Amino acid sequence: QKANHIVSAVDEEGFCLGQKCVNEKSNEITAIPDLLDDLNIKGNIITTDAMGTQTNIVKKIRKKRADYVLALKGNQGNLYNDVKLYFNDTEFVAKCDYTKSIEKARSGIEKREYWQTDDIAWLPKKKEWTGLKSIAMTKNTITKNGVTTTETRYFISSLPLNVKEIARAIRSHWMVESYHWHLDVTFREDGNHTIDKAAAYNLNIIKKLAINTLKLLDVGRKNVSLKSKRYMISLSTEKYIEKIMQI
Repeated sequence: QKANHIVSAVDEEGFCLGQKCVNEKSNEITAIPDLLDDLNIKGNIITTDAMGTQTNIVKKIRKKRADYVLALKGNQGNLYNDVKLYFNDTEFVAKCDYTKSIEKARSGIEKREYWQTDDIAWLPKKKEWTGLKSIAMTKNTITKNGVTTTETRYFISSLPLNVKEIARAIRSHWMVESYHWHLDVTFREDGNHTIDKAAAYNLNIIKKLAINTLKLLDVGRKNVSLKSKRYMISLSTEKYIEKIMQI
């Protein structure tokens, strides 16, 4: 059988808030509005990957009085190309709001640069994207072992001009990747061979509940990985069971 395709909502602290299961990966687009209906998102910023950059999803977000920062890729066609062309113009980029951060990451140096502008009156079909106020570009430059790689990404947003705020939202979206990493590595989700799809879905829910619990569990030491917490609990269940039940 084909594997379950599950759309998850994860907050910037790495807690899963809800999920929807769909039959095909292409159905994830229709599942996102349903998932948003289950959540109180008022006053928050919603981020998605490029698959979620759809006009109906934007309408749903704005209807629920939230903001959005949505990634652009080739599947948005002219919208992606227009935004890319704008930021490729050095004269326009020079007028954008700008911020950057430099930090050590993965045994290398990572420089994150952000540009944002509300100069979007020229953008064709702008009115189709409810609440659209700005566009943004990020450039991540990683130098490791003498090798430098650069990744450039583009975004549309309902946020007004505030490059530090949009940078925070874009940076926080990595938590989704981190969450899936924990499912795959800490809980070996990809190695799960449960055939029954309902059982596999239930196991997925339990694993996500476990991740949320492990994040909240205080084991008396700082900076303990979720994997280490699992191991500590397995060695002394009676010691931790009361704390777990209080979460």
